[in-house]
Amino acid sequence: MDQQGIEKLMEKQYRFFQSQETLSLKFRLKALNKLKKALLEHEENLMKALWEDLHKSSFETFAHELGQVLKELDVQRKHLISWAKPRRKRSPLSILPSKSYVFQEPYGNVLIMSPWNYPLLLLIDPLIGAIAAGNTVVLKPSPYLKAFSIYLDRMIGETFPRKYIAVVHGDRTINQVLLKQKWDYIFFTGSNMLGKLVMKAAAENLTPVTLELGGKSPCIVDDDANLKLAARRIVWGKFINAGQTCIAPDYLLVHEKVKDELLSLMKLEIKRFYGDNPQKSPDLCRIVNDQAFERLSSLLTQGTIVAGGITDPVQRYIAPTIIDGVDPDFDIMQEEIFGPLLPVLTFSQLPRAIDFVNSCDKPLAFYFFSNDLQKARRVIAQTSSGGACINDTILHIANGRLPFGGVGKSGMGKYHGRYSFETFSNQRSIVFSSRWLDLPFKYPPYGNKLKWMKKLITW
Repeated sequence: MDQQGIEKLMEKQYRFFQSQETLSLKFRLKALNKLKKALLEHEENLMKALWEDLHKSSFETFAHELGQVLKELDVQRKHLISWAKPRRKRSPLSILPSKSYVFQEPYGNVLIMSPWNYPLLLLIDPLIGAIAAGNTVVLKPSPYLKAFSIYLDRMIGETFPRKYIAVVHGDRTINQVLLKQKWDYIFFTGSNMLGKLVMKAAAENLTPVTLELGGKSPCIVDDDANLKLAARRIVWGKFINAGQTCIAPDYLLVHEKVKDELLSLMKLEIKRFYGDNPQKSPDLCRIVNDQAFERLSSLLTQGTIVAGGITDPVQRYIAPTIIDGVDPDFDIMQEEIFGPLLPVLTFSQLPRAIDFVNSCDKPLAFYFFSNDLQKARRVIAQTSSGGACINDTILHIANGRLPFGGVGKSGMGKYHGRYSFETFSNQRSIVFSSRWLDLPFKYPPYGNKLKWMKKLITW
């Protein structure tokens, strides 16, 4: 689709939104029901597509993408009517007997841009919130997943008219065209670098944005942690989707007293999960493209590989890899890894590990392993991140009642559950004033009314 086609599509969606059909809660609930039906009907094809594009198993596709989306749909359908009701707020004495409310209204025409690593989850999950809030939507998936794009286009096209929800495909040239348009809201998930471009483009039209980015999410293991449990949960969280997960543990900070034991246990867990030859495992994803494979392979030249390190450019395969002896100045520590490589650093005192984490940009996720929950609470209080887990990894994203999002360079804005509905809604403040009582204090001439106004406002 070229620029003219995008402009025509936006005009159709603008006119449809102006018709006010999407304001009806009945219309929104019907749309959510249609989306759920479509996902269930296309489940097998979507799973086949993600296997073809990423070698992603059906289990991971359902557990980490489709299942999460279906759960989010059920939450929005169950609570939409109550969430959409105007919320009564107490009025101060100075404006009585007026009544105050917060109304939820849709922004209008929304652009949702998603990456390739969890293409179903990171495109459809925000779409659910946008539908529930009453918007029209343009979806822009990543161009890297050919099979998935075909089935996505078919599913959305069969389910919704393009004047309501449409998919636009293309490379960065199309992204640039899309970002030049005047949107009412932009929801972007992707890299920090691209997030800056999105925010810069949005600023031209003062368009509000949600940016779900990434960063180097730390994982700290203290000397009093349950090492066997830590090893299993870190290996699981790191190598899901071959490490191509924005909230995967990006680097490991482990107390020097327990480092050797922890690494030995992690190697055993890698073998338990993926067998003697992980390349033959049906449960290990592949790297998305040649460019990403080459970038990740170049990071294997520094430090000591204690597990994995095997690569196959033909299959774009990289074994689950642990790299010891890593220095903070190494290339692997300069940017988010986004692959199955886990660098290991050590510390002798917990405050130094915390200082190191705080010296870096605020991450999207933070993980801490310790048997001392009071210590864990202190660590959380002394650090900052979009989300966190104590004695686990990844799981905070699975609770739809929790807001998900970044802070600082890892993003802005939150979604999931009610937070999704509110993200795509304008919180509109409305005051209904009385017609039978009109307090005279606010009108000139003011004379000696100041003392009375002070009493009214500060009551």
